[in-house]
Amino acid sequence: MKFSCLAPALLACAFVPLASAADGVRDAVANKLAADYPALEKFYTDLHLHPELSLMEEKTSAKVAAELRAAGFDVTEKFGGYGVVGVLQNGAGPTLLIRTDLDGLPVAEETGLPYASTTRVTNLAGQEVSVMQACGHDIHMTVFTGTARMLASLKDQWSGTLVFIGQPAEELGVGARAMLTAGLYRKFPKPDYAVAIHDSATLPAGTVGTVEGYIMANVDSMDITVRGVGGHGAYPHATKDPIVLAARIIGALQTVVSRETRPLDPAVVTVGSIHGGTKHNIIPNEVKLQLTLRSYSEPVRVHTIEAIRRICRGEAIAAGLPENLMPVITVKEDEFTPATYNDPALTRRVRGALERSLGPDNVKTIDPEMGGEDFSEFGRTTDKVPVCLFRVGAVDPAKVAESQRTGVALPSLHSSRFAPLPEPTIKTGITAVTAAALDLLAKK
Repeated sequence: MKFSCLAPALLACAFVPLASAADGVRDAVANKLAADYPALEKFYTDLHLHPELSLMEEKTSAKVAAELRAAGFDVTEKFGGYGVVGVLQNGAGPTLLIRTDLDGLPVAEETGLPYASTTRVTNLAGQEVSVMQACGHDIHMTVFTGTARMLASLKDQWSGTLVFIGQPAEELGVGARAMLTAGLYRKFPKPDYAVAIHDSATLPAGTVGTVEGYIMANVDSMDITVRGVGGHGAYPHATKDPIVLAARIIGALQTVVSRETRPLDPAVVTVGSIHGGTKHNIIPNEVKLQLTLRSYSEPVRVHTIEAIRRICRGEAIAAGLPENLMPVITVKEDEFTPATYNDPALTRRVRGALERSLGPDNVKTIDPEMGGEDFSEFGRTTDKVPVCLFRVGAVDPAKVAESQRTGVALPSLHSSRFAPLPEPTIKTGITAVTAAALDLLAKK
């Protein structure tokens, strides 16, 4: 099927000459993109129609592995779960890691697209859920595949080693760690650089965005069980009401950011879930809260967690609860995702390549975000590999303009209505990642 696309003038940005490349290379990139796009469009549609949840990416990983193998990579499957590692060696030179994520989300798609997902599966908890590519990982995998094909066809233009990573379970924040623990940097060439993209639900298709330093946040998940003494709703004086205590705790937690954190230090404390009670006239024994905490620096992260512990205990004491009924606080360390820090020198170099390939007007300087990305893990080992993640615009420019005019927000990532504009997004992504790779692996 055909997708709507940008005006020819916007699509033309994908064919501006690559960094320091001859006209012949520019033409080769343009011709290869034109020849490959019908197959890439089919690949994208298939991925969109058939998403798989984190830790369940069996068929998705096999599809990505098959594409890498067809492009000439030496491929290892089921590495660190359903991870895929493809290696293409092309003489002496640096090693560049390029990563895509593989997993979808438990969201029922409401985009109305002719290729919308209707997939329903039983998740690892035994629940039947809908699944959607609500974060655009299908875009990432298609750009990844197109870039692999492109660089394999341009081996005379670069020298070194490519390590292409299909990473599972990004949405749980555990996939990169699993691949590293399985020996990614020991069993395969250790990278000198690591690069990844993430689509953007606010940038127009045909553009990309970069930021030096922190681009994504630390992500902590916290469970709080607020305890009390239950009883009849008509006799609250004979109880210790955990619902009232939970409400007081939620209100007090807002001061962690507003009154305990330096205004110049970004932090977020969000209570995303509260559950307690079973009936109108019963005061329960406990209420459960689920929180997400966001920060950039380790000191802010540590202070936020400790402040929440202190506030919960203090409010419980104020409510007259005994020591054995203090709130139970659990930080889910196995789900911690560290902040993504874009190495400034690498990011400046990548940005230069993007500007030369897409044109300076199509390369934006963007703000850091409080979302999380476990791509950060690839730069946090003792090897200290420099990493760079940049954004690829995925929204119809007309819709971006309309949103700016009316103030009506666009569907965000993870929304049931998020629908990337495929052709210009995919072509721009392939052109951009190819440009970065050709620069980082340029022949001396």
